[in-house]
Amino acid sequence: MRITYRYANNKNYWTKRWADIPADAPMENANVYPLKYAQMTVKDRAGKILEAGCGAGRILRYYHDRGYDIVGMDFIAVAIDKLKEIDPTLKAEVGDITNLRYADNSFKYLLAFGLYHNLEDGLDKAVQETYRVVEPGGAVCASFRADNIQTRLTDWLTDRKARRNGANKSSKAFHKMNLTRSEYANLFARAGFVIDFIEPVENMPILYKFPIFRSSSHKKFDENKARSEGYQLSWFGQKLQNLLMRFFPDQFCNIYVLIAHKV
Repeated sequence: MRITYRYANNKNYWTKRWADIPADAPMENANVYPLKYAQMTVKDRAGKILEAGCGAGRILRYYHDRGYDIVGMDFIAVAIDKLKEIDPTLKAEVGDITNLRYADNSFKYLLAFGLYHNLEDGLDKAVQETYRVVEPGGAVCASFRADNIQTRLTDWLTDRKARRNGANKSSKAFHKMNLTRSEYANLFARAGFVIDFIEPVENMPILYKFPIFRSSSHKKFDENKARSEGYQLSWFGQKLQNLLMRFFPDQFCNIYVLIAHKV
């Protein structure tokens, strides 16, 4: 387990990030993370869904607009406020993954993309709470930052940029945790889940950080566009990324995606 420190604490970072962009449109591209993996998990249209860490709402709005019974929860109030403003019919609320208000066995599916690695304390408690609110036979789909070459490079680039902009090294605070594949699998197994699937995934490839490797429609960075369509690389960039993921998947993914079920 490796901890990433940055120049704003985790809650302040996410508050600013969601404050700076509009609420998401429903996600469009079902061939990329996270919608690809949500669809691998949600098999029963009648099954109730909790999206924990719904953020700007791309997955929450996708399922809501298609008539699924889905609740979105996030610990950042500004994200929830924006979602309820853009669509008052959304079930969206502020909540804490380590202390959920829901009764035991409340949901058939729990989706948690990019949530658990934001916890400085209570990681096991959060996954235990996840287990508690998922019904027997239900499933969880969750992603977690990988501890590998790509995330170390990303952290180095981010730190270098911050220092160039005058950041004070002594002001660093907890930003996220990074786990290996086995650490991530063990986290859910300890809570009682049976692991069905765990895979290295490229959410934002390291190459996307360099405009030269982005697709022509993504040269100018637009976070909402990237979140809706996926972080699209040029033909050459994608070929290079495919090679990295073919030969070094555990080193050039930036997240692991896990699907597990409750017996």
